[in-house]
Amino acid sequence: MSVLFEPTMLGNLQIKNRFVHSATYECMSAENGEVTDQLIRRYRTLAKGDIGLIITGHMYVHPLGRGAKYQTGIHKNDMIPGLRRLTEAVHQEKGKIAFQLSHAGRQTKKALIGQTPLGPSSTGRDPTYLVKPKEMTEAQINDTIQAFSRAAIRAVEAGADGVQLHAAHTYLINQFLSPFFNHRKDAWGGSDENQFRFLRRVIEETRNSLPKGFPILVKLNTHDHTPKDGVTPPLAATYAKWLAELEIDGIEVSCGSGVYSWAEMSRGDIPVDGIVRSLEWWKKPVGKIYLKRWIGKYDLEEGYNLEAAKMIKSVVGKVPVFLVGGMRHTSYMEEIVQNKYADFISMSRPFVREPNIVRKIKEGKTDVASCLSCNKCFAAIANNLPIRCYNKGLPK
Repeated sequence: MSVLFEPTMLGNLQIKNRFVHSATYECMSAENGEVTDQLIRRYRTLAKGDIGLIITGHMYVHPLGRGAKYQTGIHKNDMIPGLRRLTEAVHQEKGKIAFQLSHAGRQTKKALIGQTPLGPSSTGRDPTYLVKPKEMTEAQINDTIQAFSRAAIRAVEAGADGVQLHAAHTYLINQFLSPFFNHRKDAWGGSDENQFRFLRRVIEETRNSLPKGFPILVKLNTHDHTPKDGVTPPLAATYAKWLAELEIDGIEVSCGSGVYSWAEMSRGDIPVDGIVRSLEWWKKPVGKIYLKRWIGKYDLEEGYNLEAAKMIKSVVGKVPVFLVGGMRHTSYMEEIVQNKYADFISMSRPFVREPNIVRKIKEGKTDVASCLSCNKCFAAIANNLPIRCYNKGLPK
């Protein structure tokens, strides 16, 4: 039997193989954040594909943390019935599902949340949202920490098998961790320890709210790729060591900034026209010039976060490490797990194109993902279209 199909534990949860569906924004919920039948169908289909652990797209834990128009909400108790339908659909197909908990921080728009977005600091406007956020007060910080904790309670009540805290891709936790975004001089910034304090408190408060052994995972940036240093590999290693000391149940290694280095997160083609179509009319000319400069600079490199995963693995001891980023060939995946560079193989785009790829690998029907890394699926969600493979020639 391939090492990829060996079962293993995350906290008190047994995972039947080493494949993980990495959190992928679905653009399928209602505008008020409620789960829809379309969203449930997507996750039922994924569960039928024999994925070991399915991590949902990011769910906003607070009304001010909403980052997208059709994003799933876990910010109030009214969401629980729909979320329960989602977990039941996955469990009926013998799957396991973890909810990714997120707060957008400054990475959102006033039109979505009804006010100027919040961030650790009131720093300059980024090239995507052009927002100068309001610096969070002590009260707002503590309220947001409690929002994560309350969202985790809702996840348990909805039947989720675990939660993942989104500390990557320029969302709020990543903003606190990053010296590029966090310029505070109080207890929440100014040193590595203070920058980590927000995530530490979120983990502590969340754990206190959950049943013993309920898995808490963290998605961690190892390199923000911001204009000036944010989270870099050495700083990520420091944070990962502290996460291990907090006895979390798994770390997913990622990279890139949603506002400065989107292509670092999802290497491959740059669908210029599709992304430009999502921009306001006055942004389109500059956006097209900007994106065309990226063409050919971010071609897919299989396992582009592998070196970061090795570094993280070396400092976290027994804490499982999830590797995401361009994973395509099963022989490569097997080598990574056999050599203990990582414990789980996370994929996003391959599951968009082939939700049943794990079953196909298990049955010997394929040894490589057919995803072309065209990134048209991500251009679609930028235009508020639901996630699916938009590349011509998709197998039926």
